[in-house]
Amino acid sequence: MRSISASLLSVAALVTFAGTACAQTFPVKPIRILVGAGSGGGVDTISRLVAQRLDEQWRQQIVVENRPGAGGAVASEFVAKSAPDGYTLLTISISYAVIPASHKNLSYDPIRDFTPVAVLVNGPNILVVHPSLPVRSVKELIALARAKPGELTYASSGNGGAANLALEAFKLATGIDIVHVPYKGTAPGVVDLIAGRISMTSAAIVSALEYAKQGKLRALATVGAKRAMAAPDLPTVAEAGVPGYAVDVWYAMFAPVAVPKPVLEKLNAEISKILYAPEMKTRLAAIGLEPAAEPLDKTNAYVKSEVAKWTKVVTAAKITAE
Repeated sequence: MRSISASLLSVAALVTFAGTACAQTFPVKPIRILVGAGSGGGVDTISRLVAQRLDEQWRQQIVVENRPGAGGAVASEFVAKSAPDGYTLLTISISYAVIPASHKNLSYDPIRDFTPVAVLVNGPNILVVHPSLPVRSVKELIALARAKPGELTYASSGNGGAANLALEAFKLATGIDIVHVPYKGTAPGVVDLIAGRISMTSAAIVSALEYAKQGKLRALATVGAKRAMAAPDLPTVAEAGVPGYAVDVWYAMFAPVAVPKPVLEKLNAEISKILYAPEMKTRLAAIGLEPAAEPLDKTNAYVKSEVAKWTKVVTAAKITAE
């Protein structure tokens, strides 16, 4: 038994040493980042910003490849089957936590087959209504919806999108009945909201605040767990009367499971340094994003909690992939 224990300890020490040595030299070849969305969106933008800085820091090519489809499931499946060496990574939105419950017959498991590298950023969204709606607070909106069940509507970019998730979670938390009107993209829904054909939506803070300043929309609250840096005077939905409510629209980076921990820690540390650099924070703020990177242990716990949370919401709201 002592011999077996000594052998196991030797193997563990060897694995740890190998992982540390690997991290010290990492990267020695190009890194490939697959983006689970099309070009030009938030996930693509943050992926390319991080890739550029990593390229400059490590003097190693960082290739960003867009592979949209099935809400990010296409890119996720590819990365899940890639070698666990840190050279193939995935960036994806909050849809990562939604896909398991909204898609049938997935070939991968988000917890079993992946390990988080970092939650990169949060994109604060705010709850906005058309100015003709006789409400100026979240409590007044809830009261109106209860007085007129099934009459108020909300726009989204489709099932599983950020607005759909935010408003379905809002419905479940408050027990109100508002009707989902899905659009092919965010912009058409906002156009109809401004025109008064839709009652409300949850929208990215940069565009929504501008419309609110112009009087075209009325901002009621931030849907995230904390107030947005771009609108510190705007309360969260939780502060405004719905305790426990929080919908953070995050973008994160993942690696295949079994990537050596020292490699993950090196990626996590470097990415955190990039995101919290003053010039990067300024650049992110201009496009409505806030850095959110934390150490690996906190990142793991957060991702697991998000998967569990959205599995419950998606199941209760019967959200299915389109």
